[in-house]
Amino acid sequence: MFVWWGTRTECVSALMRRMRESGTTIEEVDNSRLVLASLALSWTKLEPSGEIRNMAELLLEAHPLKAADAFQLAAALKWREGVEADGEFVSLDRRLRDAAFAEGLMVVPTDL
Repeated sequence: MFVWWGTRTECVSALMRRMRESGTTIEEVDNSRLVLASLALSWTKLEPSGEIRNMAELLLEAHPLKAADAFQLAAALKWREGVEADGEFVSLDRRLRDAAFAEGLMVVPTDL
């Protein structure tokens, strides 16, 4: 599994937002953070670079994305350049999914 350098922080942000907005308990958040930490041990991070930044800026011109989402998509596109097989781009964010699909990535889940 390849993930953007900022993915872990984005996940923590989502957990904290869910706790504030929906009453998720601190115990549930702690359990989710343990799962996140376990996943982070097995994934490969795509580190920031000038090339990914430049690609993200071009993606912002083409798609209505937030900056963090543009970085994530740029990293996925950069990863795709170095592999022969197609990978899956996983996101639950509609705008990011639409942009990834428009850029030719296989987006999952497919039923959102």
